[in-house]
Amino acid sequence: MPAESTQPPFLVFGAPQVDEAEIDEVVACLRSGWLGTGPRVAQFERDFAAWRRVQPAQVAAVNSCTAALHVSMVAAGIEPGGEVVTTPLTFCATVNAILHAGLTPVLADVDPHTQNIDPDAIEAAITPRTRAILPVHFAGRPCAMDRIMAIAGKHGLAVIEDCAHAVETEFRGRPAGTFGDFGCYSFYVTKNVTTGEGGMIVGRSEAHVARAKVLALHGMSKDAWHRFGDAGYRHYQVVECGFKYNMMDLQAAIGLHQLARVEENWRRRRWLWQRYDEAFADLPLGLPEPPEPDTRHGHHLYTVMIDEDRCGIARDAFLDAMNAARIGTGVHYLSIPEHPYYRQRFGWTPERWPHAMRLGRQTVSLPLSPALSDADAERVIAAVRGLVGG
Repeated sequence: MPAESTQPPFLVFGAPQVDEAEIDEVVACLRSGWLGTGPRVAQFERDFAAWRRVQPAQVAAVNSCTAALHVSMVAAGIEPGGEVVTTPLTFCATVNAILHAGLTPVLADVDPHTQNIDPDAIEAAITPRTRAILPVHFAGRPCAMDRIMAIAGKHGLAVIEDCAHAVETEFRGRPAGTFGDFGCYSFYVTKNVTTGEGGMIVGRSEAHVARAKVLALHGMSKDAWHRFGDAGYRHYQVVECGFKYNMMDLQAAIGLHQLARVEENWRRRRWLWQRYDEAFADLPLGLPEPPEPDTRHGHHLYTVMIDEDRCGIARDAFLDAMNAARIGTGVHYLSIPEHPYYRQRFGWTPERWPHAMRLGRQTVSLPLSPALSDADAERVIAAVRGLVGG
């Protein structure tokens, strides 16, 4: 017989906490015969609306945050060719959604401390062609929404909030995603509430959300549940050229129970965050800034900065060493202008946005999930301290 491996299990970065309630709900969904958009999606929308303190008619479930961003910009009626100011320190989906909506992304650098888009940089980036601002609540920290909304009001701009990291985040007692015209959330597998793949739109205007729902399912006037439900067949009409962005009941079956545990899971991630803060306080790492007063941090990503001169190890060497220790890490994110597609299309160079460039070249995201045990966290801590002089 082959010898048993003595290696510790690999810690998957961002592993979701899935309990028996989700498994039972998925099985019940499968047995029901209704897998597509139906009663579980409707219940998930109602539950999410209650969670974010908005009306049910103000939410629409979709199949990703990318879809939510795209549909929101279309539903907002922003004419093609308009400019949208956003952050260079984000996932490519933020910029891609702007492009898919027929709009032009304009980057504004981040605050080096919060890593969120800098309102002063937004103001400097506005031109006569600017039509919207797309702030990203990075790592769960709320953007300065008071200043951003003031800039938007001054220039008559739409605001679409990217809340992929920010399902629990609040700014001055108000949920992220409820300040702008739209808030867009992610339920990807690594997110704080997961459906495997999925997203949610929250809109200020019920009419805009109603249009977003139509756009998200081919532009049809009735969704599949209304066409084939037990009330009998209903004819539909195609009223717009829409997309295939709807969420399935099979996904919502997971999300219903994930959302029910959102507070419990947030408290666990906050404890892990604080444990990391304590364990790394004496190391030459750049650590996340404390949450600002009168805000609620979503504690989605715990990002440390690896400055080679201070830490004695290069960022990519650190990533390799953590992987060798069987600990998964992430890079959130290389700045958008680092990627060849955007450099070639727009002529962007990273040096134009120096804060995002430096952060993107030094950042490492450590495991942070309610599925992480105390022993797992201690493994992460020991590995980090062993690499940067602990």
